[in-house]
This record gives sequence, structure tokens and C-alpha cells, in this order.
Amino acid sequence: MSIIKNVTAIAKGMGITLREGFQPTEVENYPDGKGPLRGARLEQRFRGKHELQRDENGLEKCVACFLCAAACPSNCIYIEAAENTETVRISSAERYAKVYNIDYNRCIFCGYCVEACPTDAITHGHGFELASLNATSMVMRKEDLLVSIKTGLPDANKVHAEAVS
Repeated sequence: MSIIKNVTAIAKGMGITLREGFQPTEVENYPDGKGPLRGARLEQRFRGKHELQRDENGLEKCVACFLCAAACPSNCIYIEAAENTETVRISSAERYAKVYNIDYNRCIFCGYCVEACPTDAITHGHGFELASLNATSMVMRKEDLLVSIKTGLPDANKVHAEAVS
């Protein structure tokens, strides 16, 4: 009797599998999917792609103090400092970050760099589409992270911000 029950159960399971295999696939068009939760809804505390902020005058807030790189447990932040001159002012302090790279292959989005920054120059944004098949494209340079002067959004995240809102 138990052999008949087992064979019946297997046949029933295989019947469901075969029936579902021939049904059309339902794909939700992300981020403009159907239903009440259209698109991506991110919490305020979400830790996405980093942003390098500017002050109210449009100058960079980063003063190249290296505290974010020192606080990073995965050692994914690389900074090179340079001196401001009287003719060329990049930041309001004496120094600025000439090179500011974050290797997202190694970043664990812990937020220690944000907490360590004394000038609130680096923050977590809401950019979340960082996947890539090429590991070299996962190293974000200063130009990729710096917010634009006009909108206050990173240039690379303008499309993502429109999709989120």
C-alpha cells in the first residue's frame, strides 16, 4: 500500500510541475511594475551608493583628512590629497581630495566612513543599481560620486532618483 501512495504522490507532483512548465511566464516590468507598490520603495535609512557632498557655495566638502579611509574595515577607499591655491579653490579648507575612489567590489556598506567624516562630505545615497559584469567598472571615481551643483544629486544617479520617486 505504501508503494502505491508514494507513486501516486510522485505522479501528482510531476503533474503539477508539467502543468506549470507549459504556462506562460509572468514577468514584472521593474521598476514600473504592476500593483500597489509600483517601482522601488526605499527606506530613509537605506545605505546605497556613496555621495560626495558640496557646501552651500558649490565647493567640495571633502578636506582629504583620510578618516573615512582609516575607518573602512574593508580598505576600499583610496584618497590622494592636494593643496588648494588662491586662484583654484576646490574646497573651503587648505586641502582637497584630488583622487577619491571607492572600490565597490570590496565595500560592505557598513557606514563607518560616513560616521567618521568630520565635515559630512561623504554620505550614503539611494543609488542601488550597482551590479556589473566587469569588475573594473565597480571602482567609482570622484567624478562618479560627486553631487552636481544644480540638482544636489550625483550625476550617475539622476535616472535612478527619477525612477524611485
